[in-house]
Amino acid sequence: MTETFVIAQGGGPTAVINQTLAGAAIEIRKRHKDARVLGALHGVRGIRDGNFVDLSALSEQELRRIAATPSAALGSTRDKPDAAYCEVILTGLHKAGATAFIYIGGNDTAGTQQILAEAAGKDIAFVHAPKTIDNDLVENDHTPGFISAAELVAGAFLSVDLDFRALPGIYVGIVMGRHAGFLTTAAAAWQLDEESGPHLLYVPERAFSPERFIDDVRETTSRHGRCIVAMSEGVTAEDGRSVVENLVLPDRLERDAHGNVRLSGGDLGMTIDELIRTGLPGARARVDTFGYLPRGNIATINETDAREAFEAGAFAVEAAARGGGSVALQYANGKTSPQLIPLANVAGKTKHLPDDFMLSDTNQISSQGRAYLERLLPRKFDPAKPFV
Repeated sequence: MTETFVIAQGGGPTAVINQTLAGAAIEIRKRHKDARVLGALHGVRGIRDGNFVDLSALSEQELRRIAATPSAALGSTRDKPDAAYCEVILTGLHKAGATAFIYIGGNDTAGTQQILAEAAGKDIAFVHAPKTIDNDLVENDHTPGFISAAELVAGAFLSVDLDFRALPGIYVGIVMGRHAGFLTTAAAAWQLDEESGPHLLYVPERAFSPERFIDDVRETTSRHGRCIVAMSEGVTAEDGRSVVENLVLPDRLERDAHGNVRLSGGDLGMTIDELIRTGLPGARARVDTFGYLPRGNIATINETDAREAFEAGAFAVEAAARGGGSVALQYANGKTSPQLIPLANVAGKTKHLPDDFMLSDTNQISSQGRAYLERLLPRKFDPAKPFV
């Protein structure tokens, strides 16, 4: 019987998600010379609608060119299928003659694969391949897409700090991350010294108080002459709700198909800007929302990130041969390698920033958090001579 692999991409694009796509497609050719490889357009919607492209028709050179391109080449979706939707997807997979389905995405993608696997039995191997700049997949040391996005954030905040040394003031950069603060802490990865920004980090794992925020900014500005702040878009108030929900008028809130408040727009930035203007009148302040910029920036595609994403795709084919599961990047003995874990271990779960990655008494990164980032984001310059 001819093997038929279906591959799809879900959730937010990254700079290296196409490496995983190409890694899987090329590995399938090596293992199964006559196999068909179908790419579902716009995630599971493509399977539902029978909308596929034949990846088998592309040369390896063409696949590698796609691999080096940011964003999801097949198109993506935010659909979060329930049991009924999954039945439709299963019908589409059977019509396509699928023997394996590799879905590249985050924890919601793993959840879809788990539902499908439980409903389908042994006829199709369901594999989840990891992807997310949020770095929030459990049992993964880090996730494909994170390093490239983190590199942009680290460089941006180093550059902003130098800018505000020249013209002192207050700067707040809003960084993506709904539930986990890994990408926001990456802002501190390339600090030059203890005086360097970002001076304050605000992450979803710690309750945010507007009053304490103003006090922190006032004290930091007094000490350093400037204050550089990195803030997660998903920062939460002390009542557990997002700051956006608490401080933005209800009629201005936007929600996605899952009921999640839209965080990637400018509402939080405008709210923080108003807090500063009210709490610190007359201060020179700027609030920027990074938005989608870090997640698929062609100028900061990290070589390690790209290689690991490709390897995760290749390993997904091995995972299919073993009956399916979730691919996880795990770190041991100084090396990162893909491992196979049960879908249930990842599906619908969120890895949060460890408590010890932040100092207990201030909104600053700890030595443990810094060590983790330095392992993934080695400096591209000598801190003692950064501009030579």
